Amino acid sequence: MQRSEHDAMPEVALNWVQSGKGAALATVVQTWGSAPRPVGSQLVISGEGQIMGSVSGGCVEGAVIMEAMDAIVDGQSRLLTFGVSDDEAFAVGLACGGVIRVMVEPVGQGIPVEMLEDLVARRANRTPVAYVVNSETWERRLADGTDAALGDEIATRLRGDKSGFAEDEATFIGLHNPPLRMVVVGAVHIAQPLSDMARLCGYDVTIVDPRGAFATPERFPHDTILIDYPDEVLPEYGVDARTAVVTLAHDPKIDDPAIVEALRGDALYLGCLGSTRTHAKRVDRLTAAGFSEDDIARIHAPVGLNIGSKSPAEIAVSIMAQITATLRQG
Repeated sequence: MQRSEHDAMPEVALNWVQSGKGAALATVVQTWGSAPRPVGSQLVISGEGQIMGSVSGGCVEGAVIMEAMDAIVDGQSRLLTFGVSDDEAFAVGLACGGVIRVMVEPVGQGIPVEMLEDLVARRANRTPVAYVVNSETWERRLADGTDAALGDEIATRLRGDKSGFAEDEATFIGLHNPPLRMVVVGAVHIAQPLSDMARLCGYDVTIVDPRGAFATPERFPHDTILIDYPDEVLPEYGVDARTAVVTLAHDPKIDDPAIVEALRGDALYLGCLGSTRTHAKRVDRLTAAGFSEDDIARIHAPVGLNIGSKSPAEIAVSIMAQITATLRQG
C-alpha cells in the first residue's frame, strides 16, 4: 500500500535531507485534556521552511516550526510543552483545550540519517517497528517485540497501535506500524458499503472473487480487485497482523481457502458471513483439515457485532465496528 502523505513523515524527512534541505521531525509524545492530534502524530520541517503533517491541527504549529528551524541549525533535540487554550482548541474543532508535549529532533545531529534510512526501509517492507528515544539522554534505537529491555511493552503497544512513554517516564516509544489493510472475499452487496467504510477508517481494501461478473470496477471503483481464488493470491499478498479478512461469498469453494490462509497467518481479524448452522459445518471442515479449537476460535462468526442489522449497509456497520473493537481493544 502506498502510504498517504499524512502518514509519510519519515519518508518526507529522509527525502529532504538527501536533497540537501535538512529536516527536523516533531512528534506528539504526550497529551492531557482535549488534544487536537493523538500521541505519535508527526510534523516534518525542512531547513527551507517547508512543512508536512501536523502536531496540533494549527494550535501550536507556528511555535513548533520555529523551534524546529532552530534545531536544524544548532543540532539540538528538545522537548516542548504547550498549553492549548479553549479558544485555540475551538478553532480546530475541539470543545476544550489541553496540554501537548512535542519532541523536536533534527535529522543528522539528532536522529542519525542511517537510523532514519533503516526506519524508512522497515516501513516499506511492512515490518512493525518502534522508534525508542530517551528524552533525557537522547539515546535512540529501533526495536521490536524482541527488545531486551522493552520487548513485552513494545509488542503490546504495537498490537494496540499506541505510542507513548515507558514506565520510566523518560523513554518514548514511537510506533511505526504498517498501514491497515482489509481483504474482502466475495464481491457481494455487503462488500460495497463495507469497502467504503473501511477506506474511511484508514484501510486499504482488496476485493477477491473469482467471479468477474461480481468483482467489477463499476461496483468497486476505489479498491484493488483480484479476480481469482483466495489461495491463488493471498500467499503472495501476505496476511499479517495489520490485515483484516472478511469472507462474504457464502460459498465454501471461495471462502474456505481465504479462511485457511488467514488462520495460517497472523490476521488482525477474521470474520465469516453465515448462520450458526453454516459456521458449524465450517468448523467441521476446518477440524478435518487439521486446525485446532484455538485456531478456529479466532473466527468471528456469524460476522459482525449483534446489533440487529438487516440491510447490507447495517451489516457492514456491524462488521466494521467489530473489526475496530478487535484493533483497539484486543
